[in-house]
Amino acid sequence: MDKKEAQKRIEKLREEINHHRYLYHVLDKIEISDAALDSLKHELEKLEEKYPDLITPDSPTQRVGGKPLAKFKKVEHSKPMISLYDAFSKEEMADWEKRIKKLVSQSSALGLPKAELLGGYYAEMKMDGLAVSLIYENGVFVRGATRGDGKIGEDVTQNLKTIEAIPLRLIDYGLLTTAKTIEVRGEVIMAKKALVELNKKYEKQGKPLLANPRNAAAGSIRQLNPEIAAERKLDCYIYGVVTDLGQKTHEDEHKIAAGLGFKTGRFNKYCKNMEEVIKFHDYWAKKRDELPYEFDGVVVTVNNLSLHKKLGVVGKGPRYMMAYKFAGEEATTIVEDIVVQVGRTGALTPVGHLKPVSVGGVMISRATLHNEAEIKRLGLKIGDTVIVKRAGDVIPNIVRALPKLRTGKEKAFHMPKKCPICESDVERKEIGEKKGASVAYYCLNKNCFAQNRRRLIHFASKSAMDIVGMGPKIVDLLIKKELVSNPADLYGLRKGDLAPLERFAEKSAEKLVEAIEKSKKVSLARFIFALGILHVGEETAELLARNFKF
Repeated sequence: MDKKEAQKRIEKLREEINHHRYLYHVLDKIEISDAALDSLKHELEKLEEKYPDLITPDSPTQRVGGKPLAKFKKVEHSKPMISLYDAFSKEEMADWEKRIKKLVSQSSALGLPKAELLGGYYAEMKMDGLAVSLIYENGVFVRGATRGDGKIGEDVTQNLKTIEAIPLRLIDYGLLTTAKTIEVRGEVIMAKKALVELNKKYEKQGKPLLANPRNAAAGSIRQLNPEIAAERKLDCYIYGVVTDLGQKTHEDEHKIAAGLGFKTGRFNKYCKNMEEVIKFHDYWAKKRDELPYEFDGVVVTVNNLSLHKKLGVVGKGPRYMMAYKFAGEEATTIVEDIVVQVGRTGALTPVGHLKPVSVGGVMISRATLHNEAEIKRLGLKIGDTVIVKRAGDVIPNIVRALPKLRTGKEKAFHMPKKCPICESDVERKEIGEKKGASVAYYCLNKNCFAQNRRRLIHFASKSAMDIVGMGPKIVDLLIKKELVSNPADLYGLRKGDLAPLERFAEKSAEKLVEAIEKSKKVSLARFIFALGILHVGEETAELLARNFKF
């Protein structure tokens, strides 16, 4: 897109992000997932990076947090509680390292010896909770505050006192005489188990359920009544020490905090290089469900504290830290087109062609839309920005359209009146007992190329006749050479028919003929499934076979 189009897109993104950030940070409400919001923010950051003159002071990328709630006393932080920039891939982490190494290598400007580079990284869990500042006077807890807008937070001391992980008096191992005032910063969280137990209790009481541990923790600390915070069994992990207590590295901060009596991350790790950081991130991306709390990535910090001030802060966050996020199960992208596919039963299915986006660590460019009713339910138009969701190996779904980001160039979609493959008539059928419950469209030509192709691929698949070596490309070749037009034709193929064809040799032709012959000895259930009867899946085929005692 050109600069003019980028400016319009940036304005739309800012409006949408501000809307959802206000709902979450001020009203404690959620409309879209954190992963989807992160994806919108990431797109905005990339556009502003490309066109830096379009950055404005009120852009969400220049902000740290939401507005403080008026119902709490405001407090000013001794140092800003800054936010972090996000990275979603190894490539983005490599770019970040390249940038900071370039700055550090300018040794004359920084006044550093050439031998002193980054000094490794410190990696820790990016916990999903509420950031807080804790202040102690002569070892006694005197004030706790939320991050707020980064400069001004809310005084929530009484609520924080209900969290047992926050000591009311620090352990003195010689540091309390070093500084009269000690400030630390950390994350208030709710364990997954605590959320489940609390929601069970609320369900019995008829109260609204809490959406997720992060929202539960934030909402709990913002309650005026400390008794409500107390019943929610919150936890707190410290990740930084603001006061100078002799720490030289970020790892030292964690050791000092633990010595003072705070809970710190058990699995944090010093990494000597970026390769170790990547391994740490990838390990916990797979193991994240095993820990009792939610975390959505790894915070990577230049371990050498002497470099922090010199690397400095740019925009909303520091150059010396990066939040290396796990691949989100949701992301935002644009529907570039909606294309209709024809299945083996003749059913027409709309498929969204997307601007490629990484979801759950996999780059996707297609998403199922099921049917016309689904498109109407979503209010979807070609050109819309959408939220795409993927879980495991499931085909990605479009779960929501974001109409506020429309430019006016979007187009409505209509199911075709003719088959997009063979141009035969299409029939509109109501599915189910209730009138209008569901509508499907079918190509009426039983010899439609697309139907034949799908039927043959399904018939030969592993769950059906399991004809080894007969994938989509071989099926396409056999149809093109007019050797097969239906499943029965497969059993008339001979080695001499296949050997002259492209992709075949005498040996491969012989193996395919043997695989076809072997497929004659399958169970009745698999044969029934292979026939591709409408609404007859693997389980139904198994029930039919049992019923007829084969």
